[in-house]
Amino acid sequence: MNNGCIFCKIIQGEIPCNKIYENDNFISIANVNPLTTGHTLVISKKHFETILDMPDSLSPELLDCIKKTSLKLMEKYKAEGFNLANNNFKVAGQIVNHLHFHILPRKKHDDFKFGV
Repeated sequence: MNNGCIFCKIIQGEIPCNKIYENDNFISIANVNPLTTGHTLVISKKHFETILDMPDSLSPELLDCIKKTSLKLMEKYKAEGFNLANNNFKVAGQIVNHLHFHILPRKKHDDFKFGV
């Protein structure tokens, strides 16, 4: 854990969160500044700065958390699809240096533009 990291503080229970799903190594929580209704973060419980730092052996659990969270969000918000985003390093838009993915539930005509 990194004591100065906001996500580590959430994982340790020092900062409250709205938990959506959890497995042994990942947790999904509602984003406090959502870009779309239901915008959720999937966060590694161990402090890895980017996807390149995460051991490959955790990939199945990461995928489990992303899929189960996405299905819950699509059902809850009646979403027709979702975007999945992961920013690595500052130049790519990473703000919190702790591995996390964004799940953005989408509906037709929601006016949100996701540029690549």
